[in-house]
Amino acid sequence: MTSKITKLLAWLLLAFILFVTVSPIELRPHTIETPDIDRAAAYLAAGLAFALAYPKQWKTVAVLLIFGAVAIEYLQYLSPTRHARLHDAGVKAMGAALGLTAGWFLNKWREAKTGANAAA
Repeated sequence: MTSKITKLLAWLLLAFILFVTVSPIELRPHTIETPDIDRAAAYLAAGLAFALAYPKQWKTVAVLLIFGAVAIEYLQYLSPTRHARLHDAGVKAMGAALGLTAGWFLNKWREAKTGANAAA
């Protein structure tokens, strides 16, 4: 059951990121943080969710999410009110990589904990 919820959360986060990235600038949520922190945090959360949802496919997820961050950034060329920037794509890719790494470590910790409990 948890896996289904985690997968749903991961895909909803990605859908939200896609919407916010390509929608008109007026629809972009405003926060008290800088846009770079917002971008990194959104992709960090998505990376963590995908790593937890697909622990055995983390390498494939990593490649797709990091390259997807760049591809989604360049979709902004389709919107007249948005602009794609390499810097923004890099911030998003770094956030995804950090989230994926955190998820990988969390998965390893859970595996070790489960293995230790099974041995006891």
